[in-house]
Amino acid sequence: MTREEKSQVIEELTAQLADNANIYLTDISGLNAGSTSALRRACYKADVKLNVVKNTLLTKAMEASDRDFGDLPTVLKGNTSVMYSETGNAPAKVIKAFRKKSEKPLLKGAFIEEAIYLGDDQLDMLVDIKSKEELIGEIVTLLQSPAKNVISALKSGGGTLAGIIKTLSEKEG
Repeated sequence: MTREEKSQVIEELTAQLADNANIYLTDISGLNAGSTSALRRACYKADVKLNVVKNTLLTKAMEASDRDFGDLPTVLKGNTSVMYSETGNAPAKVIKAFRKKSEKPLLKGAFIEEAIYLGDDQLDMLVDIKSKEELIGEIVTLLQSPAKNVISALKSGGGTLAGIIKTLSEKEG
């Protein structure tokens, strides 16, 4: 690879790092062609982009980026694949589901909405991260709940209240 080609790849990687809020670094070494294809299909279905990268080029792209990747470059050893996703937990779910049949991919680290996670032991926690849409849905449900309770109380108590008023007005007459 010429120097020009390397700088082109670094520019592309830097742009991808800037465009994606959720970045997973994984190790898929040892997967045969069939397993790798199956992983790529699973990623595609989950709207996750998977790219195999050279560690040195990714390190330089991280250094050139405006973001602070903290200790994330320290995990760039051996084979590295990068997973990009709009949803913070989508790559973690793909990895976890795929590992039911295979030992790989291993999670090296992740950068999710400015937070850094290092090590494969973080996978279960990353699967449980809620997406922005899921959080908004929960908030809407929580906000609707008290209003629904008040309305149902008014509806059920409305008949009783009317009955009490009617009884009181009859007693006075």
